[in-house]
Amino acid sequence: MIFPAIDLHNSQSVRLYQGDYQKVTLINKDPVTQAQEIAKQGVNQIHLVDLDGAKSGHLENYEMIENIRRHFAGFLEFGGGIRDEKTARMYLDMGIDRIIIGSAAIENPDFVKRLLKEYGGKRIVIGVDGKDGKVAVNGWIEQSNILMEDLIKEMMNQGAQSFIVTDVARDGTMTGPNLNLLMLLSQKIPQANLVASGGVRNKKDLHNLRALGIQDVIIGKALYEKTITLKQIVEVENGVSEANNPLS
Repeated sequence: MIFPAIDLHNSQSVRLYQGDYQKVTLINKDPVTQAQEIAKQGVNQIHLVDLDGAKSGHLENYEMIENIRRHFAGFLEFGGGIRDEKTARMYLDMGIDRIIIGSAAIENPDFVKRLLKEYGGKRIVIGVDGKDGKVAVNGWIEQSNILMEDLIKEMMNQGAQSFIVTDVARDGTMTGPNLNLLMLLSQKIPQANLVASGGVRNKKDLHNLRALGIQDVIIGKALYEKTITLKQIVEVENGVSEANNPLS
Protein backbone atom coordinates (compact mmCIF):
# COMPACT_ATOMS: atom_id res chain seq x y z
CA MET A 1 0.00 0.00 0.00
CA ILE A 2 1.06 3.58 -0.65
CA PHE A 3 0.08 5.79 2.28
CA PRO A 4 -0.47 9.55 2.05
CA ALA A 5 0.66 11.01 5.38
CA ILE A 6 -1.28 13.34 7.63
CA ASP A 7 0.79 14.70 10.53
CA LEU A 8 -1.16 16.38 13.32
CA HIS A 9 0.02 19.34 15.36
CA ASN A 10 -2.48 21.34 17.41
CA SER A 11 -5.29 19.52 15.56
CA GLN A 12 -4.05 20.77 12.19
CA SER A 13 -2.28 18.96 9.37
CA VAL A 14 1.35 20.06 9.11
CA ARG A 15 4.76 18.94 7.89
CA LEU A 16 7.99 19.09 9.86
CA TYR A 17 11.38 19.44 8.22
CA GLN A 18 13.60 16.53 9.30
CA GLY A 19 11.53 16.12 12.44
CA ASP A 20 12.29 19.66 13.65
CA TYR A 21 9.34 21.01 15.65
CA GLN A 22 10.63 24.54 15.01
CA LYS A 23 10.25 24.08 11.23
CA VAL A 24 6.51 23.59 10.76
CA THR A 25 4.57 24.08 7.53
CA LEU A 26 0.77 24.21 7.68
CA ILE A 27 -0.82 21.84 5.15
CA ASN A 28 -4.50 21.90 6.04
CA LYS A 29 -6.41 23.50 8.91
CA ASP A 30 -9.04 20.74 8.59
CA PRO A 31 -7.45 17.26 8.50
CA VAL A 32 -10.90 15.63 8.23
CA THR A 33 -11.53 17.36 4.91
CA GLN A 34 -8.02 16.38 3.82
CA ALA A 35 -8.73 12.72 4.61
CA GLN A 36 -12.03 12.86 2.74
CA GLU A 37 -10.31 14.31 -0.33
CA ILE A 38 -7.76 11.48 -0.26
CA ALA A 39 -10.61 8.95 -0.27
CA LYS A 40 -12.44 10.85 -3.01
CA GLN A 41 -9.39 10.49 -5.26
CA GLY A 42 -9.46 6.71 -4.84
CA VAL A 43 -6.72 6.23 -2.24
CA ASN A 44 -8.02 4.00 0.54
CA GLN A 45 -5.24 4.19 3.13
CA ILE A 46 -3.75 6.93 5.29
CA HIS A 47 -0.71 7.13 7.56
CA LEU A 48 -1.71 9.33 10.50
CA VAL A 49 0.71 10.68 13.11
CA ASP A 50 0.16 12.71 16.28
CA LEU A 51 3.33 14.81 16.35
CA ASP A 52 2.42 16.31 19.71
CA GLY A 53 1.82 12.87 21.19
CA ALA A 54 5.10 11.58 19.79
CA LYS A 55 6.91 14.38 21.58
CA SER A 56 5.06 14.29 24.91
CA GLY A 57 4.11 10.62 25.18
CA HIS A 58 0.52 11.57 26.02
CA LEU A 59 -2.85 11.87 24.25
CA GLU A 60 -2.75 15.19 22.43
CA ASN A 61 -5.02 15.12 19.36
CA TYR A 62 -7.38 12.31 20.33
CA GLU A 63 -10.64 14.02 19.33
CA MET A 64 -9.29 14.95 15.88
CA ILE A 65 -8.04 11.39 15.33
CA GLU A 66 -11.44 10.03 16.33
CA ASN A 67 -13.09 12.49 13.94
CA ILE A 68 -10.85 11.39 11.06
CA ARG A 69 -11.62 7.74 11.81
CA ARG A 70 -15.33 8.53 11.77
CA HIS A 71 -15.15 10.19 8.34
CA PHE A 72 -12.56 7.99 6.60
CA ALA A 73 -13.67 4.44 5.82
CA GLY A 74 -10.35 3.17 4.45
CA PHE A 75 -7.31 1.60 6.11
CA LEU A 76 -5.96 3.88 8.82
CA GLU A 77 -2.64 3.37 10.56
CA PHE A 78 -1.76 5.65 13.42
CA GLY A 79 1.20 6.44 15.61
CA GLY A 80 2.46 9.04 18.05
CA GLY A 81 2.72 8.72 21.82
CA ILE A 82 1.46 5.14 22.21
CA ARG A 83 3.56 3.98 25.15
CA ASP A 84 1.18 1.97 27.35
CA GLU A 85 -1.56 -0.65 26.96
CA LYS A 86 -4.39 1.69 27.88
CA THR A 87 -3.52 4.13 25.12
CA ALA A 88 -2.97 1.35 22.60
CA ARG A 89 -6.37 -0.19 23.37
CA MET A 90 -8.10 3.18 23.11
CA TYR A 91 -6.92 3.61 19.54
CA LEU A 92 -7.47 -0.01 18.52
CA ASP A 93 -10.97 0.02 20.02
CA MET A 94 -11.61 3.28 18.16
CA GLY A 95 -11.21 1.32 14.94
CA ILE A 96 -7.65 2.22 13.95
CA ASP A 97 -6.59 -0.65 11.67
CA ARG A 98 -3.04 -0.80 12.96
CA ILE A 99 -1.06 1.25 15.44
CA ILE A 100 2.59 2.23 15.24
CA ILE A 101 4.87 1.66 18.21
CA GLY A 102 8.07 3.70 18.06
CA SER A 103 10.08 4.76 21.12
CA ALA A 104 8.40 2.17 23.34
CA ALA A 105 9.95 -0.65 21.32
CA ILE A 106 13.27 0.39 22.88
CA GLU A 107 12.19 1.89 26.18
CA ASN A 108 9.56 -0.69 27.15
CA PRO A 109 9.99 -3.88 25.05
CA ASP A 110 7.86 -5.95 27.45
CA PHE A 111 4.90 -3.68 26.70
CA VAL A 112 5.38 -4.23 22.96
CA LYS A 113 5.71 -7.97 23.51
CA ARG A 114 2.37 -8.04 25.33
CA LEU A 115 0.68 -6.01 22.57
CA LEU A 116 2.01 -8.31 19.86
CA LYS A 117 0.85 -11.36 21.78
CA GLU A 118 -2.66 -9.93 22.21
CA TYR A 119 -3.24 -8.26 18.83
CA GLY A 120 -0.68 -9.85 16.49
CA GLY A 121 1.63 -8.42 13.87
CA LYS A 122 -1.14 -7.29 11.56
CA ARG A 123 -2.45 -4.66 13.98
CA ILE A 124 0.87 -3.65 15.53
CA VAL A 125 3.59 -2.13 13.34
CA ILE A 126 6.98 -1.03 14.66
CA GLY A 127 8.34 2.41 13.76
CA VAL A 128 12.10 2.27 13.21
CA ASP A 129 13.23 5.89 12.88
CA GLY A 130 16.82 7.05 12.80
CA LYS A 131 19.89 8.10 10.88
CA ASP A 132 23.25 6.57 10.09
CA GLY A 133 21.63 3.19 10.71
CA LYS A 134 20.87 3.96 14.39
CA VAL A 135 17.48 4.45 16.00
CA ALA A 136 16.12 7.85 17.09
CA VAL A 137 13.47 8.09 19.83
CA ASN A 138 10.99 10.50 21.45
CA GLY A 139 9.79 12.26 18.33
CA TRP A 140 13.33 12.04 16.82
CA ILE A 141 14.66 14.34 19.54
CA GLU A 142 17.09 11.77 20.96
CA GLN A 143 19.54 9.49 19.13
CA SER A 144 20.25 6.02 20.55
CA ASN A 145 23.13 3.64 19.89
CA ILE A 146 20.81 0.81 18.86
CA LEU A 147 21.13 -0.37 15.28
CA MET A 148 17.93 -0.38 13.19
CA GLU A 149 18.78 -3.90 12.08
CA ASP A 150 19.03 -5.18 15.66
CA LEU A 151 15.72 -3.58 16.69
CA ILE A 152 13.93 -5.15 13.72
CA LYS A 153 15.36 -8.59 14.51
CA GLU A 154 14.40 -8.34 18.18
CA MET A 155 10.85 -7.24 17.39
CA MET A 156 10.45 -10.02 14.82
CA ASN A 157 11.36 -12.48 17.54
CA GLN A 158 8.38 -11.08 19.48
CA GLY A 159 5.95 -11.52 16.57
CA ALA A 160 6.22 -8.22 14.68
CA GLN A 161 5.84 -8.42 10.90
CA SER A 162 5.93 -4.86 9.55
CA PHE A 163 8.41 -2.05 10.19
CA ILE A 164 8.13 1.58 9.11
CA VAL A 165 11.72 2.56 8.33
CA THR A 166 12.26 6.32 8.33
CA ASP A 167 15.61 7.95 7.61
CA VAL A 168 15.26 11.15 9.64
CA ALA A 169 17.91 12.84 7.52
CA ARG A 170 15.74 12.31 4.41
CA ASP A 171 12.35 13.15 5.87
CA GLY A 172 10.87 16.25 4.30
CA THR A 173 13.95 16.88 2.13
CA MET A 174 12.59 15.66 -1.24
CA THR A 175 15.96 14.01 -1.96
CA GLY A 176 14.66 10.49 -2.53
CA PRO A 177 14.39 7.53 -0.16
CA ASN A 178 17.50 5.96 1.33
CA LEU A 179 17.62 3.04 -1.08
CA ASN A 180 20.96 1.80 0.25
CA LEU A 181 19.62 1.51 3.80
CA LEU A 182 16.42 -0.18 2.66
CA MET A 183 18.31 -2.59 0.39
CA LEU A 184 20.71 -3.48 3.20
CA LEU A 185 17.89 -4.14 5.66
CA SER A 186 15.86 -6.15 3.15
CA GLN A 187 18.91 -8.30 2.34
CA LYS A 188 19.78 -8.92 5.98
CA ILE A 189 16.17 -9.46 7.12
CA PRO A 190 14.26 -10.62 4.01
CA GLN A 191 11.30 -11.92 6.01
CA ALA A 192 10.50 -8.45 7.40
CA ASN A 193 7.89 -6.31 5.66
CA LEU A 194 9.61 -2.94 5.33
CA VAL A 195 7.54 0.22 4.89
CA ALA A 196 9.62 2.99 3.31
CA SER A 197 9.27 6.47 4.78
CA GLY A 198 11.22 9.67 4.24
CA GLY A 199 12.40 11.48 1.12
CA VAL A 200 9.99 9.97 -1.42
CA ARG A 201 9.46 12.64 -4.05
CA ASN A 202 7.96 11.22 -7.28
CA LYS A 203 6.60 8.25 -9.19
CA LYS A 204 10.10 7.11 -10.15
CA ASP A 205 10.97 6.71 -6.46
CA LEU A 206 7.93 4.47 -6.04
CA HIS A 207 9.06 2.28 -8.93
CA ASN A 208 12.62 2.15 -7.54
CA LEU A 209 11.28 0.97 -4.19
CA ARG A 210 9.13 -1.68 -5.82
CA ALA A 211 12.19 -2.87 -7.74
CA LEU A 212 13.75 -3.54 -4.31
CA GLY A 213 10.65 -5.54 -3.36
CA ILE A 214 9.24 -2.83 -1.09
CA GLN A 215 5.52 -2.50 -1.69
CA ASP A 216 4.50 -0.28 1.23
CA VAL A 217 5.49 3.39 1.12
CA ILE A 218 4.57 6.56 3.03
CA ILE A 219 4.43 9.86 1.14
CA GLY A 220 4.22 13.26 2.81
CA LYS A 221 5.80 16.40 1.43
CA ALA A 222 5.81 15.26 -2.21
CA LEU A 223 2.01 15.34 -2.26
CA TYR A 224 1.89 18.90 -1.01
CA GLU A 225 4.70 20.02 -3.30
CA LYS A 226 2.72 18.33 -6.11
CA THR A 227 5.67 16.32 -7.40
CA ILE A 228 3.41 13.31 -7.07
CA THR A 229 -0.38 13.18 -7.13
CA LEU A 230 -3.04 11.02 -5.56
CA LYS A 231 -3.96 9.94 -9.11
CA GLN A 232 -0.41 8.69 -9.66
CA ILE A 233 -0.53 6.79 -6.37
CA VAL A 234 -3.65 4.99 -7.59
CA GLU A 235 -1.91 4.23 -10.90
CA VAL A 236 1.11 2.67 -9.18
CA GLU A 237 -1.15 0.70 -6.84
CA ASN A 238 -3.06 -0.61 -9.84
CA GLY A 239 0.08 -1.39 -11.85
CA VAL A 240 -0.60 1.14 -14.61
CA SER A 241 2.58 1.40 -16.72
CA GLU A 242 4.14 4.52 -18.20
CA ALA A 243 3.65 3.03 -21.66
CA ASN A 244 -0.09 2.76 -21.08
CA ASN A 245 -0.26 6.23 -19.59
CA PRO A 246 2.27 8.49 -21.36
CA LEU A 247 0.84 11.62 -19.74
CA SER A 248 1.56 10.42 -16.18
